[in-house]
Amino acid sequence: MRYVIVGAGAVGSTVAAQLHLAGIPVVLIARGEHGARIRQDGLRYFRPSGEQLVRVPVAASADEVELAADDVLVVATKTQNTEEVLQAWSWRQAGSGVAADLPVVMLQNGLENERAALRRFATVFGASLWMPTSYVEPGEVCAQGAERPGILWLGRFPSGDDPRLAAIATDLRAADFGVQIVPDLLRWKAGKLLANLGNAVDALFGRDERTAPLGKELRNEGRRVLAAAGIDPVDLREASEIDTSVADPAPIPGRPRVGSSTRQSLARGAGSVEGDFLNGEIVLLGRLHGVPTPLNAALQRRLALAAARGEAPGSADLAEIDLPRPPVLVSADELQRQLDSAAPPVLLDVRWALGDPNGHRHYLDGHLPGAVYVDLDTELAGPPSPADGRHPLPDIEALQAAARRWGIREDSSVVAYDNSGNLAAARAWWLLRWAGVADVRLLDGGLAAWGDRPLETGFGHPPEAGDVVLKPGHLPVLSIDEAAALPARGTLLDARAGERYRGEQEPVDPRAGHIPGAVSAPTGDNLAADGRFRSPAELGARFRGLGAADGPVAVYCGSGVTAAHEIAALAVAGIDAALYPGSWSQWSNQTDRPAATGPNP
Repeated sequence: MRYVIVGAGAVGSTVAAQLHLAGIPVVLIARGEHGARIRQDGLRYFRPSGEQLVRVPVAASADEVELAADDVLVVATKTQNTEEVLQAWSWRQAGSGVAADLPVVMLQNGLENERAALRRFATVFGASLWMPTSYVEPGEVCAQGAERPGILWLGRFPSGDDPRLAAIATDLRAADFGVQIVPDLLRWKAGKLLANLGNAVDALFGRDERTAPLGKELRNEGRRVLAAAGIDPVDLREASEIDTSVADPAPIPGRPRVGSSTRQSLARGAGSVEGDFLNGEIVLLGRLHGVPTPLNAALQRRLALAAARGEAPGSADLAEIDLPRPPVLVSADELQRQLDSAAPPVLLDVRWALGDPNGHRHYLDGHLPGAVYVDLDTELAGPPSPADGRHPLPDIEALQAAARRWGIREDSSVVAYDNSGNLAAARAWWLLRWAGVADVRLLDGGLAAWGDRPLETGFGHPPEAGDVVLKPGHLPVLSIDEAAALPARGTLLDARAGERYRGEQEPVDPRAGHIPGAVSAPTGDNLAADGRFRSPAELGARFRGLGAADGPVAVYCGSGVTAAHEIAALAVAGIDAALYPGSWSQWSNQTDRPAATGPNP
C-alpha cells in the first residue's frame, strides 16, 4: 500500500517521515512555502536522537497525484480544513474507481472528522493520537516523543473491523509508532478531546499554575456534556495497552517545544484554529443535549478572535475573559438525567436541623438512589469550642478523607440536598467549593422536589472510594476581627431569624443580639413558597435592597451553617460573598465583643 498523506503539518509530516524512513511508499501533500522547502531541500526532521534530512516524495495538490486502487488516503490537516480536503479528493479517479472507494484514515483531533468522511467514503478509519510534534518554521518538523514519535489508538468508524486496518497498523508499527487497534473508537476520540480542551488555554494564556484550574474546569464541563450525549470517554493513559511514557515529550537541543497544536497555529499566523471543533464540539453537544457550556463557549470565542486578529500565542489577558460563574442549583429533572448518564454525580444527603438529631434515621427511611449520608456535625465541621464556635471549619485532611469516603473523585460533579430547603446541604456545597471541588450544586427544592420518583431505603451500597485532593481557600472567609471591621466598608449580613438578630430570642448561644453594623437578612427569605430558591432577579433585588451592591459582602449566622445558604443565594444573584465561619456562636462567647440589639444595625 502507498499512503497519500494530505496535510504536512506536525502530525502529517511526522507520519510521512517515519513511513518513508521505514521504506514504506508514501507521498506527502504539502502546500505553500513549507511544501516548496520540502520539495527542494527535503524535510528537516528533528527527533530527540538527532536531526535527519528526509527526502519524502511531495506533491502540492491532488492534481499532481495519480491514485491507485491500493492507495490509502490519510487526512492530517486541521479539522477546520477537513471539508475542503474531502471535496478535493473524494471523487478523483483511483484505478478503475474513485478515491471514495479507498480507505481513508483521519488523523485529527475532535469528533467531527470521521463523521464528515463517512458522508463520502465507505471505509473510514480514525485514530486518537498521542504525538508531541511541532511545526512552526517552513521545511522543519520536530517530533519530541522520547522513545517513539507517537502512539495511535486506531479503529474503524463508527465500528467494525476490516483486514486493511490490521495492515495499516502493521505499517505504522514498522514506522516505529505505538499502535493499538480499538473497537470503540469514539470513546478513545472523546478521551483525547477532553485533553485537547486545554489547547485554547495554552494558546491564549500559556500553561502555568495560574491557568491550570481553567483547563481542569473546561474538562469537567466537557465530561458533563459527553455524559449527557451518552459517550463514556476513555482515560488514554489508564486504558492503553501501550506504555504512553514512550511518547512523552523529550527535549531536542536548540528546538524548544512550542506547545499545543493550537498554539502552533497562532504562532504561524495561520488565521484559523481548531477551537471550533474542540471547545466548540463540547458547545455543540451541550446545546443538543441541554447542558450549559459557558466556559468552553467563552474560550472558543476568545480563541477565534485571537486567530482572526493575528495575536501572538500567550498574549491574551486572563482577566479580560468574562468567565462564567459555576452553577449553584440543579433541578430534579436535570438531576434525574445526570443520574441516568454514564457519569452520574455524587449525591450527598445532608439532613440536619437544630433540635433534630435524627438526620441519619431520616436518610435510612428514604433517600435519593445512590445518595451517601453526610453528618454535618462530625464531617462538615471541626470540634466545637467557645473559642471557635459550634461548627468551625473542619481540618482539611479530615474533610478530604470524608470526601473520598463519599466517593468524590478529581473529576466528580456533586449534588447535595436535604429536607429543609437546603439550609443544611448548603454547608456541604460551600465547604466543597471552598476546598476546590468546582462542580457542586444544590438540588433546588431539596428532597421535596424529587416528587414521586422512587427513593432508596436502608444503608445502600457503599460508594467506591474517591481520590479527590482538597485544598482550602477557593472561597473567601473572614476572621472575627475582619467581621467586626467589615460594616465600615461593606455589608455584613446576619442570616439568622429576625428575632435572634434583634435579641428577642437566643435559644443556643450565650448572649442575644447581633454584631454591630450587621444587617438582618433571614435565610428563609431566600426561598419561595415551594422551597426552591427565588429567581436570580428576585434575589438580586433583595440583596441590593440590603446594601449588598456596595463594597464587599460577608455573611454570618448562628454557627456558619445557614450562612452558607445565604452565600449560595447571593451566588445565584451574581454576588460574591465571604463567610464568617465562627459566626454568632464564636462572637457571643467573646465577652469583649459588643452585642447590638433591636431592628437596626
